[in-house]
Amino acid sequence: MTEIVPVSGPELVTYADELAALLVETVEGGASVGFLAPLDREAAACWWRERAASVEAGSHRVWIARDAERIAGTIGLSRAPLPNARHRAEVAKLMVRPSVRGRGLGRQLLDAVERSAAADGVTLLILDTESGSPAERLYRAAGWTESGSIPDYAADPAGVLKPTTFYFKTVGG
Repeated sequence: MTEIVPVSGPELVTYADELAALLVETVEGGASVGFLAPLDREAAACWWRERAASVEAGSHRVWIARDAERIAGTIGLSRAPLPNARHRAEVAKLMVRPSVRGRGLGRQLLDAVERSAAADGVTLLILDTESGSPAERLYRAAGWTESGSIPDYAADPAGVLKPTTFYFKTVGG
């Protein structure tokens, strides 16, 4: 049984090493989540620990999916900081361990974020992903709408520039 729970800033620091292992594994698997390979595990843990202040301040949220053994996945949500954008938030860093992919965990993480955002009064969610990546199937199946793509937007883990596709979804009322 996998449990999906939000984590506090101090909890994020506690889980930083485990989340770093997930991030390194994700990057080594070729997923474009903002980092280049090879990704040093301590640098990855430091990146997670640096998020703790924004989680504690409420501008960023992180959920983890834990199974009996370890963190199986994670997802984040960042609130827009400007007054005219408080109705929207960005979904980021959806990661699922390769060993548990294909079992619906990515969809469960996405659903948890969507429900939480709607409960917090967010009505518009946005995200981006590497064009042509397996993640695009998940987002489309979950009802996200493609809004366009930009060529050479971000480098993949190997450092090759790739196009990025942007998606949005309305939630709540």
